Amino acid sequence: MKVLVCDPLDPRAVERIREAGLEVVEKVGMSPEELAAELKKGYEIIIVRSATKVRRPAIEAAVGLRLIVRAGVGLDNIDVDAAVERGIEVRNTPKASSISVAELTLAHMLALARSLPQATRSMREGRWEKKAFKGIELHGKTLGVIGIGRIGREVAKRALCFGMRVIAYDKFLTESPLPEVPLVSMDELLRESDFITLHIPPDPSGPVIGEEEIAKMKDGAYIVNCARGGVVDEGALLAALDSGKLAGAGLDVFSEEPPKDERLLKHPKVTLTPHIGAQTVEAQARVGEEVAEIVISFARGGG
Repeated sequence: MKVLVCDPLDPRAVERIREAGLEVVEKVGMSPEELAAELKKGYEIIIVRSATKVRRPAIEAAVGLRLIVRAGVGLDNIDVDAAVERGIEVRNTPKASSISVAELTLAHMLALARSLPQATRSMREGRWEKKAFKGIELHGKTLGVIGIGRIGREVAKRALCFGMRVIAYDKFLTESPLPEVPLVSMDELLRESDFITLHIPPDPSGPVIGEEEIAKMKDGAYIVNCARGGVVDEGALLAALDSGKLAGAGLDVFSEEPPKDERLLKHPKVTLTPHIGAQTVEAQARVGEEVAEIVISFARGGG
């Protein structure tokens, strides 16, 4: 079988696939047109991360393609409907990066609570503003988790260790997977939470947190989004930060990546990271291992 690797993958995973007897071609950074042309060469399997977009034109141009593997959690960069129409299986690696994303979520919460970016910048500029950065404790605060799946559960476990009260909303669940974390309605979560973190896929109907939802939140609450761009309305978020309704926001993902909105990028109440939730040595090794297992099992007829 021929395997096309379209985005950087852990070298150990690539070597393991080759050792299993598969032909591996690594071509990173292709445009949609280049990908479509490459797929005409007869690859049975392609592996992507988030950078490569596998849309309908590329899928329809593919010759002999049988499996698309997304080395990561979501499938929003793959036209799954187009793949299914042509009998192409689509797989991902949902478990591998859960801990890394959860830890980044907590990092954003701590950075917001203690003004770490502002304090760092102040000291680098030669100032010693000890009284300027009075923060808040996470201990005793309420964390609302929207989406209590794999990543949401890992966030909740860590927040409980900080002494936070944790509540959750998940439209797909009727019973909480964690006995210490009660499921509540969205309205109750918005009303009760000091911090809100989202761990959900994009909703086709639009942002999950917009102007109406923000209006229901506590004055001075915080939002953290390490899920997907578009689940939070960035315009409504900026308005709430400017008005003082929200005290801060931590963002790892954006509706446009890389983001170009200067108001968002330079806002003093926002902590920013460039979609690095899964970018740890450990997560990337686990992602590579899971991808290799999927590919090798498929090649051997195990599906």
